[in-house]
Amino acid sequence: MIVGRALGLLLCGVAFAFLVRDFVVLAVTGSYTPIITGQMWHELSPGSLNLAQAVTQRYLFPWVWDPVIRTWLLWPVWISFGLLGLILVIIFRRWSRAAAD
Repeated sequence: MIVGRALGLLLCGVAFAFLVRDFVVLAVTGSYTPIITGQMWHELSPGSLNLAQAVTQRYLFPWVWDPVIRTWLLWPVWISFGLLGLILVIIFRRWSRAAAD
């Protein structure tokens, strides 16, 4: 439980760092150019991105890649990490004794 919550908080922190980076770039250049999730994944590990696409389209459901994952890959990194972090924090939140009774 604590590992999932800690990972969620870490992802939220990374998302906040990317959001601050985007605002700094906006302030300096005057144009909004966020880092895109798919672009970052491709720069870090292009082989794993291609493998994920191939496995999803061949062995899972082909419709999952094109409208769902492809849309997610076009989001800014701070939105992707922030949503994933919030989901983990919510899933692994502490349950109070009063709610369990």
